[in-house]
Order: sequence, then structure tokens, then C-alpha cells
Amino acid sequence: MEVANVDNRIVVITGANNGIGLAMTQALLEMGNRVAGLDLSTDNLDAIQRDEGRLRSYVCDVTDRERVEHVVRDVLEAWGGVDVLVNNACLAIFKPYLERTPEETRREFEVNYFGCLTMIDAVLPVMREQGHGVIHNVSSGVGLTGYPGISGYASTKGAIEALTRTLALEFEPLGITVNLIHPPLTRTQSSAPLGVPPEMMADPAAVGRKLARKIGQTRPVLTPDLGTSLGTAANQHFPVRMGRFLARMAARAAKRAEEDASTDDG
Repeated sequence: MEVANVDNRIVVITGANNGIGLAMTQALLEMGNRVAGLDLSTDNLDAIQRDEGRLRSYVCDVTDRERVEHVVRDVLEAWGGVDVLVNNACLAIFKPYLERTPEETRREFEVNYFGCLTMIDAVLPVMREQGHGVIHNVSSGVGLTGYPGISGYASTKGAIEALTRTLALEFEPLGITVNLIHPPLTRTQSSAPLGVPPEMMADPAAVGRKLARKIGQTRPVLTPDLGTSLGTAANQHFPVRMGRFLARMAARAAKRAEEDASTDDG
């Protein structure tokens, strides 16, 4: 089951100016959708070739409720509805727990969790009036497994998992689907400090384009491909083992990087 047709839908995407969000936006436009892209800056969005007014870009901090509500009103005035919301914006601060401050973790929750709520609150009235809509919340495997150095980010994604499952039950009678998107580990700015070798991470352009074909689908969890589906299932069923495996992999990669740097210096 999907929302409307695969073309001419009205899709709102946060975190749309870079990485997976930008690639999704481009692919959705090519498929004939209308897309409103929100981010802290819009230089990459503004560089996309506009076709018949099907792309609207907005400088928007998802923690700013007044700005979010203004953006959604503008989309409604221009296009008359919102079929799909993709909550993709995120903040990841890479610090061990003993080195981070409560304020840093609070900021991650403000963006990743409460920013998601703010976007949902803004589109919910129109989706209820329409009697349909799909809300995709972008999650992460670390929200299931944990990962060293990103306790705040991982906690926000764990919260998103629980929020999504709960709202899926509450909103189903309204005709609104709420589900999760699980991308693979991807070469983005936010994932660079993880210490995972780039060759072991997916290309954000490829991931975004694959996910664009899944936008509007109503299964509980969406992934771009079979490999990511299997990895997500492993994270769900064996979170402790997978968390330890990922941590060991990152530690080995960091050690190899240090050894290579020492060799180059020598």
C-alpha cells in the first residue's frame, strides 16, 4: 500500500541539503513529485534544476517551532497539502560519555527527537483533514545496538524507534502511517568520525536514490536494499552481539589508521 501515485505527491524532507536527503530530493523530483526541502542551509538544494515549481527550499531549523509552522503553511498555500513527511534531519556529537556535557546531549535530543515531533505536529492537522498521509522517521542501527562515542545520538534514535511504533498504532485509525527508514552505514559528514573505513560505508547518492523509490510505502521498516534489511534484522534480533561486533570493527579500523599514519611519517 502506498500514498497516492508515485508521481505528483507532495513530500516534505528535513535535512535535505546534503547526503541521503539531497539524493532523495533529486530522485523524487525526477519521479515527478513535488518536494519541499528543509535544512539549515539550502545551497545544494538551490543548485538543483527547478522544473515547473516542483521544488521549494527552505532555510529551517527543526527546533524552531514558529519557523517550522511558517514553512508548512507556505507549502500548503502553494500546493494545498502534504502527502509524505520524511524526518531526516539529525545532529551527531562524537564524544565519549565521560567527555560530553548534558547540554550537548540535550541539543541532540532537541534536533533529532523534538525536531521530529515539531515536524509531525505541523503536518498532522492537514493529514488528518485529508484522511491520509505517511510519516517516515529516519532511524539508525545504533539506536538498536549502541555504539561507542555517540551515546546521545544513539539514545535519540532509540527514542525515535519507540515513538514511531507508538504513533503507528495511534495514527492508524486516522489513515496516517508512521514508520521507520533504516539506511545502511553511509559515507556522510555525520558518520565520518565513527572510524569506519570509507570503503565499508555506502554511497549516500545511491542510498538516497534507492530510498526515494520506497517513499510513501507503509511497511513498518523501510530499507534501500536486501543487504540493509538483513543487517537491520540482525540488529533487531541480536543487538548486544551486533553492538560489540561494530565496536570491535571500528577499533580495529582506528588502529590500522594509526599504524598507516605512523608508517607514512616514518
